[in-house]
Amino acid sequence: MTQAGKPVVTITYCTGCNWLLRAGWMAQELLQTFQGTLGGVTLVPGEMGGIFEIHVDKELIWERKRDGGFPDVRELKTRVRDRIDPGRDLGHLDRSADG
Repeated sequence: MTQAGKPVVTITYCTGCNWLLRAGWMAQELLQTFQGTLGGVTLVPGEMGGIFEIHVDKELIWERKRDGGFPDVRELKTRVRDRIDPGRDLGHLDRSADG
């Protein structure tokens, strides 16, 4: 089956900060949740300086400095879902922590 036409997530991480494991874990979470929907997740070693950016296709959905750190898994999956399949139910992640 071809992946043509499916959205691709790109995670650019700072090599000097040793954020490869964090980026890899996020890639794994996205691939598991959006299997069949994503065309792939690409990890890109970034320059020094604390870069950590997540793009869906060419749209920046998370930037560590702008957005204040790293997304938790709920926020990451919600932002990706909102770009690629807004009607999709994320199950327990869409439920309020209160109820």
